[in-house]
Amino acid sequence: MKLFSIGFTHKTAPEFFGLLIENKVRVVYDVRASNTSQLAGFTKESDLPYFLKTIADIDYVYWKEVATEKDLLKKWRNEEITWPEYEKQYRAMLKKNNISDMYTPKQLDHGCLLCSESTPEFSHCRLVGEYLMENHSDIEIIYL
Repeated sequence: MKLFSIGFTHKTAPEFFGLLIENKVRVVYDVRASNTSQLAGFTKESDLPYFLKTIADIDYVYWKEVATEKDLLKKWRNEEITWPEYEKQYRAMLKKNNISDMYTPKQLDHGCLLCSESTPEFSHCRLVGEYLMENHSDIEIIYL
């Protein structure tokens, strides 16, 4: 089972949608805490479901239980905690929210986690993917 992850930052709309189409993504799971800001550009929650369906016949799901809690995100952005501390607290949140049981591997197959980070290094999508792989051994995460 393939689960993709994509960040929209540093991607044009043609690049973004092209990667989703090329990899046969069926559903985008939006896991962002802030998906309504002007900074989200073409990926704002009010526009993205329409673009996904119209351009590529891809479904959209806002997976709010995976979105970083605002206080935790603020601590990371304000450098009040280190990345390893963020990872630890975020993983605890995933466990508390029981996210590994929300979707079956079959439902996640050819799904794509959406965040803003252009690389997986400091991306909570990477942490979600790793957490799901730990709990479902048949999931492979692929970063686009």
